[in-house]
Amino acid sequence: MKQFITKGTVATAMMVMVTFACQDKFLDVPATGQLSGAQLTSKAGLDGLLIGAYAQLNARGFSQSASSFNWVRGSVSGGDANKGSNSGDFNALTPFQTYQLLPSSGEVNAKWNAMYEGIARCNSTLRSLASAGADVTAADKARISGEARFLRAHYYFELKRAFNKVPYVDETKDYGTGIEAVTNSADIWPNIEADFKYAVDNLPVSQGAVGRANKWAATAYLAKTYLYQKKYADAKTLFDQVIASGMTSDGKKYALVANFQDNFNAAKDNSSESVFAIQAAANTGSSDNANPDLVLNFPYNTGSNGPAGCCGFFAPSFELANSFRVDANGLPLLDGSYNTGANQLKTDMGIASSAAFTPDAGPVDPRLDWSLGRRGIPYLDWQVHPGLDWIRDQTFAGPYSPIKFVFYKSQDKSLTDGSSWTDGYSAINYNIIRYSDVLLMAAECEVEVGSLATALSYVNQIRSRAKGTTYVKTAAGANAANYQIGLYTAFADKTTARTAVQFERKLELSGEGHRFYDLVRWGTASTVLNAFIAYESKFLPVGYTGGKFTAGKDEYMPIPQTQIDSQGKSVLAQNPGY
Repeated sequence: MKQFITKGTVATAMMVMVTFACQDKFLDVPATGQLSGAQLTSKAGLDGLLIGAYAQLNARGFSQSASSFNWVRGSVSGGDANKGSNSGDFNALTPFQTYQLLPSSGEVNAKWNAMYEGIARCNSTLRSLASAGADVTAADKARISGEARFLRAHYYFELKRAFNKVPYVDETKDYGTGIEAVTNSADIWPNIEADFKYAVDNLPVSQGAVGRANKWAATAYLAKTYLYQKKYADAKTLFDQVIASGMTSDGKKYALVANFQDNFNAAKDNSSESVFAIQAAANTGSSDNANPDLVLNFPYNTGSNGPAGCCGFFAPSFELANSFRVDANGLPLLDGSYNTGANQLKTDMGIASSAAFTPDAGPVDPRLDWSLGRRGIPYLDWQVHPGLDWIRDQTFAGPYSPIKFVFYKSQDKSLTDGSSWTDGYSAINYNIIRYSDVLLMAAECEVEVGSLATALSYVNQIRSRAKGTTYVKTAAGANAANYQIGLYTAFADKTTARTAVQFERKLELSGEGHRFYDLVRWGTASTVLNAFIAYESKFLPVGYTGGKFTAGKDEYMPIPQTQIDSQGKSVLAQNPGY
C-alpha cells in the first residue's frame, strides 16, 4: 500500500457578514470554521499548511493546462502530441499547438493563478512557522521550512519557464505590506536557486512519507535549475552526486527500474526511479485525491473494452510516432529521415476499424508501443487497439491514442476512483523528475563541459533498459512489432553527442511535459517546431490552421491581461510580441 501525502485543501477562515437591525453586539459572532493561531502554529497545523502547498502541484480547481504535469504546454506545444478530440471540444487548448496564445486566454491566466496559489500556500506555511508552537522541534522547523522553500522554488521554476519575467513574492510580503507593488522586471533565477539551496541544506534524506521532498530531490532540482541557465559545470557537480549517492525519501538508491513502462503504472509508483512525484491515490473517499491531470486523456468511445470511455485528448503526433523508427543497428535516425518515405510509420488514417489493416512491419524502438496506442497493437491488457473506433475525429487528432499514464483493465476500480463521472481518476503518480531524466540532464552537462564517454554511458544505460524491458506481446506471446534497439558505440564529436542526447530525451520522456521547454532552452524551438507544423499539418490541416512559431515571442506565454489590469500597467510589463 502506498504511504504518501494525500492531497487536500487547507481550511481557511471565512467571515460571514450579517446585518441585524439590533445592537452591534449581535455582530460579534466567531467565524465558522476558523482556525486559531495556536492550531496553525502547532506541528500538526504546520504540516497541514504544508500538505496544502503540496496539493497545489496538480493545480486542482484551475485547469488541465495549469498543472505541473504540463502535458498541454510541455507536450502539445512541444510536438509530442496534438490537442486531440475534435475542433470544438475544449478549443481553448488549440492555440497551444498553433502558437496563437493571447494575453486574454483563460488558460494562460489559470497557469499564473495556480502557481501563485502554490506560492501563497508556501509563504503562509513559512509565516506561521515563525511563530511555531512549543511542540515544534528544531528538526521539525528545518524540515518544514525546507519543504516549503523546495515547493516555492518549484512553483517559481514553473512560472519562470512559462512566462520568464514574473514578480517574486516571499513570506515577508502580503496584502498591505507591499505585495501590490512588486514588479516583474527582475530575473528570479537567483531566488529559485536560493530556495533550492536552502532545501538541500535543511531537508533530511529520509522522510516519514515517500511523497515528501528530501535532500536528494532538492539537489536534483537545483542541478536542473543550473542546467536551464546553462551553468553546466555547476549542474554537473550536483548530478554527479545524485547519480553516485542519491536515494528516494524512503531509502531506495536511485536507479532505473527494470521495465520502462513501470514508470506509468500505479502499482509500481514511488520506485527507485522516482525523484520527485505528484502523489495520487484512488478510493480514499474522494476522487480529489486521485490524478486529475489525465482525466481527458484516454481513447474515445471505448465502452467496456477500453479505459474510461472519454475523451480523446492528448493524441500522440505523427512526427513523434515516426521518431521511434530505427536503422538496421537499432539506432535512431538522427538525420531526421524518419519523416520521409518508407521510414514514416504506416497508419490506419481514414481506414474503418471493420476494414483490414496490418501494422507497420519495419524496425522500431520498443518504447514506441509503451508510449502511444496504435491500430493492431495490444493496448495494455484491454484489447488490440481497434483504430478509428477509438478516435473521436482522426482528421483533427490523428490515428494515435495516449497510453502512458493509462490504467490497466486489471486495475479498474481498485487503482481508479469510480466515484465521479469517469474511472479516469487514477492512482498513477506523475514524476516531475525521474532518474532517467537525471541521467539525460547529466549527459547534457557531460557533452558541454565533461566527457563524451560519460555522456555515452548515461545514454546507453537508458537504451539498455529499453532493450531489456518487457516488449508488448500479442495474445500468442510473440513481439507485437519488429522491435529493435541498439547501443551507441561512440560519439564522434560534441555535435553528434549533443544530437544523440537531445533525441534520446525526445524518445524516453515523450508525453511527460518536457519537450517544449527543452527546445526553448536549447535555442532550437523556432526551427524544430516550424518544421513540425509543416509536417503535421499535411495530415491535420484544420488543427494547425495559422500555426507558426515566432522566435523572440512564442518561447514564453503572454503575461495574462487580467493580471496586468488588476496590478496596473506600471507594475507588470507584457512579454515581447504580445
